[in-house]
Amino acid sequence: MRGIRVWARLLGLRRAVVEDVRLGSEGEVIVSARPGFRERDRCGVCRRRAPGYDLGEGRRRWRALDLGTTFCFVESDAPRVSCRRHGVVVCSVPWARHDSRFTRAFEDQVAWLAVNTSKTAVAELMRVAWRTVGAIIERVAAEATREVDLLDGLRRIGIDEISHRKGQRYLTVVVDHHTGRLVWAAPGRDRKTVLAFFDALGEERCKQIELVSADMAAWISGPIAELVPDAVRCVDPFHVVMLATEALDDVRREVWNEARRQGNLELARELKGARFAVWKNPENLTDRQAAKLATIQQTNARLYRAYLLKEQLRQIYQLPTAAASRLLDGWLKWARRSRLPSFVKLARTITEQRDGILAAIQHGLSNARIEQVNTQIRLIARRAFGFHSPQALIALAMLKLADLCPPLPR
Repeated sequence: MRGIRVWARLLGLRRAVVEDVRLGSEGEVIVSARPGFRERDRCGVCRRRAPGYDLGEGRRRWRALDLGTTFCFVESDAPRVSCRRHGVVVCSVPWARHDSRFTRAFEDQVAWLAVNTSKTAVAELMRVAWRTVGAIIERVAAEATREVDLLDGLRRIGIDEISHRKGQRYLTVVVDHHTGRLVWAAPGRDRKTVLAFFDALGEERCKQIELVSADMAAWISGPIAELVPDAVRCVDPFHVVMLATEALDDVRREVWNEARRQGNLELARELKGARFAVWKNPENLTDRQAAKLATIQQTNARLYRAYLLKEQLRQIYQLPTAAASRLLDGWLKWARRSRLPSFVKLARTITEQRDGILAAIQHGLSNARIEQVNTQIRLIARRAFGFHSPQALIALAMLKLADLCPPLPR
């Protein structure tokens, strides 16, 4: 095999011709190359053939994977073409993405490392700035999402939000329940963000959506009712039980405050220590917590009534749909006449969300998959020590959680 072909194989220069190899002034390896005949005169954005415009600004270099401890660059002319769609742009080259100063193999390795380790470690290993790592991630993710239509074939989806930074900075994420993949994410937590997702989905594909799991937020339920009216909205069970737990805790605080105002410090102390006894599921109580709950049953009827209301609402998710519907109707009657303001208010909310709650039981759908994706997004952000822009976090999340990460160069 000729030496020139060895260099082409080492650097992964496919569909290209290596012209020369030399050492630079600082000891770096410079490989002069040109695109193969079939790769010439193509738009750098859409890769369509286009008439030449000029010779550009001279020769350009792309950083390639290091050769041991030695920097390596690919050097080539960078003429421009006049594309009918994108105007005057630099010609594409087969070894690099458009608007990049790195070879495709270099960027793929950076993206793979970023998915599996921190940006700081990647920057030090690959000897680039950490901002460069973020730019590469965005570029690789953008190309991957153009090549794979993640929104195709969606039938059962989940919508949720996640805080990614202090100061009420949120992302809205959409997950495919069938594959468990993250299919869409965008900054924001409002109606406009959800509408942007359905706009990206398109009218025809909106008609194919059958089930949507979400919490009870109006900024999610409103667009769902308007744009996918045939889809069944399933209210996440966790959020329903969480509302009941919050209502229970409101009652516990009211009883505790009353005991303090009346000077009954012993009762106040017992109620403060009973928080976890009334929060936890009965099967998970310790002996001490079970004893405290028994004491509450004998000494504080109002708090124990709130506890039973919470537990009965939780039990609807252990029953078939018909039995759950009957139990839920009975629970609503009990909550409305319970004389506990927090549970009377909760009963109004549950009444409004009744159909979505029963749909979740019927179809066995919850936001568990989405919460698992959210946990991984938090892990990505923590491992990278945060992100200055949501776009970089979204790009890295799409690479990891949408199965878009490129393999290591081979």
